[in-house]
Amino acid sequence: MCDFISEMSYQETVRHRGIVEHVGKESCLIRILQTSACSSCSARQLCRSSESKEKLVEVRGHYPTLEVGSTVEIAGSVRQGLRASVLAYIVPLVLMLVVLFIVTSCCGELHGALAALTALALYYVVLRLLKDKLNRRFEFRIESRREP
Repeated sequence: MCDFISEMSYQETVRHRGIVEHVGKESCLIRILQTSACSSCSARQLCRSSESKEKLVEVRGHYPTLEVGSTVEIAGSVRQGLRASVLAYIVPLVLMLVVLFIVTSCCGELHGALAALTALALYYVVLRLLKDKLNRRFEFRIESRREP
């Protein structure tokens, strides 16, 4: 899976049309509206945005010409979306299964299950603590501004 991700082009992007909700000095908030394009997207099963009707996305950068209510198109690479999915789903699953089998073989099923759930909780706590670092790696950019 990692080889597949590293071979992908940086130019493969996922695009969403959204509405500017807030413009700040260092970032702006864009409300992404679910479109019918989600149903034909090849990453729809890995992407959580296809499950909701709208989502707020923070786009870092200074955009002095943007106005609240403007329609914009934002883009993010497919590669970063796949990496996020691996961090959110694949790594914790593997971690939980490894801990489950190791602890179960030593201490029994109850301890194995508790250890696996504890490892999973700790993993997500670590992700939360690394949120700022991860946010620098996973970001959208504003591609174009559209008139309503």
